[in-house]
Amino acid sequence: MIKHIVMWTLADKADAETVKTTLEGLKGKVPSIIDIEVGIDFSNTDASADVVLYSTFASNDDLSAYVQHPEHQAVIPMMQRVTTSRKVVDYEI
Repeated sequence: MIKHIVMWTLADKADAETVKTTLEGLKGKVPSIIDIEVGIDFSNTDASADVVLYSTFASNDDLSAYVQHPEHQAVIPMMQRVTTSRKVVDYEI
């Protein structure tokens, strides 16, 4: 089992709901996603990211399939426009 976690800082926090809805919409479109959860930070500290994606895949191959999937690729330009930083952690359990 693979966990894929991504955290973003947004240029404008008003975009958080749009980001959440867009990312959650990938679940029904990318078959290799087992589960996906998107959260919006409420702590608003200097150490906080604004949005986090927590997703699960059966294998590293399934994660790779997700990364290359056309629906995921279609989201990337929007994410690049609205974010100022991105951190990723992928790990196996």
